[in-house]
Amino acid sequence: MKHAFIFDMDGVLVDSNPTHKIALKQFCKKHGYDLSEKELREKIYGRTNRDWLLNLLGNLDEKTVRAYAEEKESLFRELYTDIAPLNGLHSFLEKLEAKGIPKAIATSAPRANVDFTISRTNIERFFPVILDDSFVTKGKPDPQIYLKSAAALGMEPSQCVVFEDSLSGVTAAKRAGCKVVGLTTTHTREELNETDLNIDDFNGLEPEFVILKVF
Repeated sequence: MKHAFIFDMDGVLVDSNPTHKIALKQFCKKHGYDLSEKELREKIYGRTNRDWLLNLLGNLDEKTVRAYAEEKESLFRELYTDIAPLNGLHSFLEKLEAKGIPKAIATSAPRANVDFTISRTNIERFFPVILDDSFVTKGKPDPQIYLKSAAALGMEPSQCVVFEDSLSGVTAAKRAGCKVVGLTTTHTREELNETDLNIDDFNGLEPEFVILKVF
């Protein structure tokens, strides 16, 4: 059976959520909201900017949503000066490449953040298939992005292994019918209790081990 590996970006390819947290807190405080850690983890992480902005700020027109989203993401890119791939990522991607395993990025982030991330971590060549927030009308935990990612790879969702760190992302991948590997960058192993396998990073990880464990 052929398999494909699909990667969320923030918290998976890079441990960017601490910087997103700072940017979110600064943005929200500027606009009159002081979010708790629990609210950030349950209501914002893993979701599209449109989804969490409407949830937080109420009925906004599309022009305002786009302006607020760009304000927050520009702040994030300005703050994220120590960007680096998650430990072991390059080696793991090289192994997937050598074995001819199809790969994709499926993220709730805007394309500007994707380009910023993959260029600065030198992983562009590994991902000919990238789906960002512009590819979906329903954000995670809806399965749309993972259904579309599997289709873009020419695979059935049941053939795909998704790497996720957020609870909304795990739910989206499971609803799509994919197997899920949880990264413990954002949530504990106990919180990631719906995944098929949990890892701290990619250090020493072998594709065959992942496939054996989740299928």
